[in-house]
Amino acid sequence: MGDVSSNGSSEKSCNTVISITPWQQMISSCSGAILTSFFVTPLDVVKIRLQAQNSPMKRGQCFLYCNGLMDHVCWCRNGNGNNTKPVHWYKRGLPQPFTGTLDAFMKISRQEGPTSLWSGLPPTLVMAVPATVVYFTCYEQFRNKLGYRDGLEQGQWWKPMVAGVTARTWAVTLISPLEMVRTKMQSEQLSYTAVWKSVKKMVRRDGVIRLWMGLGPTLLRDVPFSALYWFGYESFRSMLQKIHGKVGINFWENFFAGAASGAIAGVITLPFDVIKTHRQIELGDMMNLSGEKQTSSTFRLIQNLYRQQGVTSLFTGIVPRVVKVAPACAIMISSYEYFKSMFREHNRLMQNSLAI
Repeated sequence: MGDVSSNGSSEKSCNTVISITPWQQMISSCSGAILTSFFVTPLDVVKIRLQAQNSPMKRGQCFLYCNGLMDHVCWCRNGNGNNTKPVHWYKRGLPQPFTGTLDAFMKISRQEGPTSLWSGLPPTLVMAVPATVVYFTCYEQFRNKLGYRDGLEQGQWWKPMVAGVTARTWAVTLISPLEMVRTKMQSEQLSYTAVWKSVKKMVRRDGVIRLWMGLGPTLLRDVPFSALYWFGYESFRSMLQKIHGKVGINFWENFFAGAASGAIAGVITLPFDVIKTHRQIELGDMMNLSGEKQTSSTFRLIQNLYRQQGVTSLFTGIVPRVVKVAPACAIMISSYEYFKSMFREHNRLMQNSLAI
């Protein structure tokens, strides 16, 4: 945005460069990740409860939890009617069955308490916050290094795409080993000490590359999504700025741009999401069985899906994906830009006070 400074992103206003520091960028993205997780998590809690009602999960069965911001492989620890242990958020029995999404919201809130809708929030925050901080901060740093200015004129359309792809690849690669460790802890219910010993043993046996197991399927979806999302967002932002004839857009315009670009990118990359979901659960099952189950390649998985269910299988779940991704992108980018604007105003006042 505007001229680039060594401190971070910047914005030109009244011929004065108002910049924010990387730390302020990180705080902005952290706040956005927390708000996004808080608002979108209930949707996925209800979705999983409805799915568990229609197809009861067995003890040790693997499933994918996603709040629109981060994906996590989870296991049902108390299936087959075993209620001797604490009942987890994804396997709770209710006296009456759910008849739909709204009915599930009402019954869960009334019979288990409203806080039950956010039962899946902690595991998401553990991974979503650091991943999002790295992702958004790196995106702006890479975009500024490429010399991008507000607007997509003069052949700059590729800069947001390259910055988004680079930032996403870096963020996912950095977080992948942590996600693998967290998944192993959950699947085998190990202590931190036991996990550390298990990871060291695994690295000695299979090499350090084992820590990035499952990275390929994640990049398969997230990289093209990021390229399309940032291109769409910067395009909408540029269009709205032209309409107003000024630099910058307000909170609700950011919200619209984020929702629209997220929905478009989500629909286009849906086949990648379907493949990633199947592959991630397959890898999760392998880990849950302590390596006894062998997984097929991603290419073979695509062949099997096409052979068994046809091309339509790659577009399964389009409505739930858009319903989650669009608001998640909207809340994330609008809150992120809001906090950045707040820090810019703070920095501007500080500069003015020092100049007096």
